[in-house]
Amino acid sequence: MSRLVVISNRVAVPSARGAAGAQGGLAGALDAALKKKGGLWFGWSGEESADPAAQPSTQVRDNVTFATIDLSPQDVEEYYYGYANETLWPLFHYRLDLARYELATGRGYERVNELFADAVAPLIEADDLVWVHDYHLIPLGENLRRRGVKNRMAFFLHIPWPPTRLLVSLPFHQRLVRTLLEYDVVGFQSGEWLESFFHYCQRELGAKVDAARGTVTLEGRTTVARAYPIGIDFDHLTSQAQTGEARQMAQRVFASTRHRTAMIGVDRLDYSKGLPERMDGVARFFDRYPDRVKDLVFIQIAPPSREAIGSYQQIRTLLEQKTGQINGALSQVDMVPIRYVNQGHSLAELTGVYFASKIGLVTPLRDGMNLVAKEYVAAQDPDDPGVLILSRFAGAAQQLTEALLVNPHSPDDIASAIRDALDMPRDERIARWKPMVECVRRQNIQQWTADILEDLGGRAGS
Repeated sequence: MSRLVVISNRVAVPSARGAAGAQGGLAGALDAALKKKGGLWFGWSGEESADPAAQPSTQVRDNVTFATIDLSPQDVEEYYYGYANETLWPLFHYRLDLARYELATGRGYERVNELFADAVAPLIEADDLVWVHDYHLIPLGENLRRRGVKNRMAFFLHIPWPPTRLLVSLPFHQRLVRTLLEYDVVGFQSGEWLESFFHYCQRELGAKVDAARGTVTLEGRTTVARAYPIGIDFDHLTSQAQTGEARQMAQRVFASTRHRTAMIGVDRLDYSKGLPERMDGVARFFDRYPDRVKDLVFIQIAPPSREAIGSYQQIRTLLEQKTGQINGALSQVDMVPIRYVNQGHSLAELTGVYFASKIGLVTPLRDGMNLVAKEYVAAQDPDDPGVLILSRFAGAAQQLTEALLVNPHSPDDIASAIRDALDMPRDERIARWKPMVECVRRQNIQQWTADILEDLGGRAGS
């Protein structure tokens, strides 16, 4: 039986397991697949060192080897904060205005991918299946090929793939995309991102694209490219919803909202999540329907992320300003319309908040999938489910079509959806929720893993 080798920017080493939310679900699924097949998980330790060791440090647990390397401060600045998160991240999320193109950070990105290849190539055995994750490591497959790795390799992109007209603004874009075609399987979150990839390969590289078969052929090499919509660990989430921690959090929300309807948003503090635009939509709702301030309380949980990057500091300042303006205008001595929470919560606590919130407001400007939308659906009371308001620009919108789909750039659209959600009768809420929860239950994280591994050539159950 072939081993599985997972390579990602960061590694969920045993001491760090149990993190809440979507990342925990992905880590759990990959860990389960690794345990079943035996294998290796390789990536950055998250630590900086002035003189990093060339050899990875390893630990073995339950038939899985966890191997990590440190990076130098320059590597972290150029590879992670620079090219990955100030060039690729904004560009792939359609924010050309925020993308920075610097030769130094591009070289740092290539250098760290070379470091990864040097460190992990000696650990890969002849029959291993190799699975590389996300935009940090696009060139890694080509680097491994140059080091003689002939194994079957897959790559999965967890974020959107931009339209060709945006991607061509990236210096050396052809070189970057050509590296993807060194993988045997390339996966995307949705059909929209897949179509954009096909369009680029055909137009810019002159590749032969067979969309029906899901293949791209260039210079005699064929790569399978398909959409694999990622899911949540449904059974784990629903089990968390039964814990005392979840029940206690739900009771705290019920008690503190005092018969008002709770509306929940849960997002990393990131400009792709559309948080200032979301606040504009909430403000527009209160402006349009001032008598309904007493009916609704909006809870926005937004843990900070990548605070060393200037654009992230700006988004936090703007969000705090907008929240303060709304609360300053509308609050009473015993009532605040918006609760802004700038810290994270465990998955169990989040399921309690989801359960107690009769509206889920998920309005990213652009998202590869968005698992918060799926978590919200899974955590609902079957007899009295809440209403999901979802951006039509999230990958999840292609699956959760019974949600109230909105344009996240339009305050009026968001305001109208909030009104419709508040007024929606129970029968309609149940009718909308049932097909969504069935989709979330069926297309879960385990099925996602199995589908990719099957196409890679190693069935998950083999």
